[in-house]
Amino acid sequence: MLVAGVLCLTAAAVLVASGARALARTAPAAGAQQVLRAVAPTQLAAAVMLAAGGVVALSGKPSVGLLALCIAGALGTVGAGAWQGARYLHAGPARDSKPCEGSGEMRCAACILPCR
Repeated sequence: MLVAGVLCLTAAAVLVASGARALARTAPAAGAQQVLRAVAPTQLAAAVMLAAGGVVALSGKPSVGLLALCIAGALGTVGAGAWQGARYLHAGPARDSKPCEGSGEMRCAACILPCR
């Protein structure tokens, strides 16, 4: 469990550094850098989960189930964030704040779904 704890804490530190680096940069105009910036909050959330898993693994009474839950939660969080970022990038120019065709409604900047 010592190895698992150290690996979890190291992975948490890497995710914090990556997420903080993406958030510290100025906001890019468009493209992959914008997606990396959008995924940064999920990286920070996953880092918290991995840090909790590391603490559980290094505690006096480690729980394999709780450690597995923390790791699975972190992987799921990063996976969902990456999927959402890919959807955002794939939406392309349709994500701009333009009125939807025929409806007259304005879309918010965070909206990634195409107009219907």
